[in-house]
Amino acid sequence: MDYLIEILGPLLQGTAVTLQVFLLTLLLSVPLGLGLALVRVSRFHLASAMVNGYIWLMRGTPLMLQMLFIYFALPFVPVIGVRLPDFPAAIVAFVLNYAAYYAEIFRAGIQSIERGQYEAARVLGLSYGQTMRRIVLPQVVKRILPPMSNETITLVKDTSLIYVLAMNDLLRAARGIVQRDFTTMPFVVAAAFYLLMTLVLTWGFHYLEKRHAVYDE
Repeated sequence: MDYLIEILGPLLQGTAVTLQVFLLTLLLSVPLGLGLALVRVSRFHLASAMVNGYIWLMRGTPLMLQMLFIYFALPFVPVIGVRLPDFPAAIVAFVLNYAAYYAEIFRAGIQSIERGQYEAARVLGLSYGQTMRRIVLPQVVKRILPPMSNETITLVKDTSLIYVLAMNDLLRAARGIVQRDFTTMPFVVAAAFYLLMTLVLTWGFHYLEKRHAVYDE
């Protein structure tokens, strides 16, 4: 028990870094994903094709490779040549990557709405923006909660990838203690922390699904 109390400090510090990456990614990637989805389903074919290519690129390459590219290779790209510290580089990579996944979730939700509702809104004199804001998006939110839940829980676990940038997240803190003390106990505690975070998210999304399901009755 004394040893467990001793290692809790560094592990909690690592958990704080993990939560920062998770929360910033979630706060930035969800609205970006929604914006990309709206462009993706719009009538502007060139913009839609560009967004489609972006989504294909982000979903078709590993997140770890994207992080390494932004951190190590971006400074050598002509014209851009930006060198980002480890934390901003990780945030940029995570946001760009997860925005692509959230965009596809939003797109599927938007396209699941019956075309008749768009036509009815047009008859009522609503603009495209009003139709999306007042009619389509409220229904989309209810329909995409399950895939959003899965993707968000995956995000918690993917935060462990920032280990490659030598950031002191939960996994790196645990491994440092393991290498120092030659015991796997820190890995067990780290696993418990990850399970606790995913459990909280599961409960939260389950509550949201039940709350929105009320309107189906």
